Amino acid sequence: MSDLSNKHIVLGLSGGIACYKAAELCRALIKAGATVQVVMTEAAAQFITPVTLQALSNRAVYVSQWDAREPNNMAHINLSREADVILVAPASADFMAKLLHGRADDLLSLMCLARPIDRVPLILAPAMNREMWQHPATQRNMAQLKADGTHVLDVGQGEQACGETGDGRMLEPEEILEDLIAFFQPKVLAGQHVLVTAGPTYEAMDPVRGITNLSSGKMGFSIARAAREAGAEVTLVAGPVHLPTPRGVRRVDVRSALDMQAAVLKCVDAASVFVATAAVADWRVADVAGQKIKKDVSGQLPQLNFVENPDILAGVAQSARAQSGALYCVGFAAESHDLLQHATTKRARKGVPLLVGNIGPATFGLDDNALLLVDAQGAKELPHATKLALARQLVAEIARRLHSA
Repeated sequence: MSDLSNKHIVLGLSGGIACYKAAELCRALIKAGATVQVVMTEAAAQFITPVTLQALSNRAVYVSQWDAREPNNMAHINLSREADVILVAPASADFMAKLLHGRADDLLSLMCLARPIDRVPLILAPAMNREMWQHPATQRNMAQLKADGTHVLDVGQGEQACGETGDGRMLEPEEILEDLIAFFQPKVLAGQHVLVTAGPTYEAMDPVRGITNLSSGKMGFSIARAAREAGAEVTLVAGPVHLPTPRGVRRVDVRSALDMQAAVLKCVDAASVFVATAAVADWRVADVAGQKIKKDVSGQLPQLNFVENPDILAGVAQSARAQSGALYCVGFAAESHDLLQHATTKRARKGVPLLVGNIGPATFGLDDNALLLVDAQGAKELPHATKLALARQLVAEIARRLHSA
């Protein structure tokens, strides 16, 4: 199933130049499996036409509270009762102020006020000039709206239509979509702090060459996103990969295994869960050359001496917090064959309660995977699926183990 399957979203547009982003947001919501009903203010219709949103949503767009299409002339009641969520994007400074005071002089504000507050959440994606955003009145309004139970998303930073630069831009459609998907995920890790490592490490031989592996980091990044969706505070220690940081996740970039170990040790004391997804190099060159190692015209191969890298997971698993149960450790094993045997042996050697195995060559760089969960009771397969879907299943398994403990 898609991330928003069976969700009906009322997409509200208040007046602002960011209305142009609502077209792409509408498409993204539908692509994610939702049905979308667009409601616009008259001011929003000055920036983008109802016809555009009707074509994208495949539904008639509502603008007026006096819309005669509703037999009872109560569009504000009918539309709000059908919604799983009302998402206003863009939400202007004026519209936020109107909501704060309970004013309802157009269909969109009327619908927000009339919604069943206990079952139809309201999410706002603010969009305004940087001075309007920073104004004390706007900040007071936003704080009170949050206190009243409204979910107010962050704003973006950058160039604005007026030519100025700063905070206040509406988030990009894909960012709003990610936040909305996260909103609907069960908060099974609320109150937890999850530390995740992801990607390969790079062990330099000289200034231009090094040793690494084929890990793309996608599984670890998916776990970081899934943990954040589940309500956890998440820190992601990432090796050299080119992947966007999941929304709401704190990222620490590292290069070598020693860099990763230092970052983990700096962050792990604040964590309650440690998920070691990274494919850390087992060895590094003992003496890194200061200049590029040149070919020998005689054909003589360079002599490289290797030393073993520290075992980051085993070190953390042997710490006092992990041994006492204050830190739950999860390891990963990327194997090429005999997955169950190698994963079982590795779990015992590392001293972790849960070891997640996969066949590395079958998944490196891809968006899907299949996992094998190995613990003291045996093994459980998570069948082939997208890495994000598997990450959500893994997060649910971790949460179940935490709660049972």
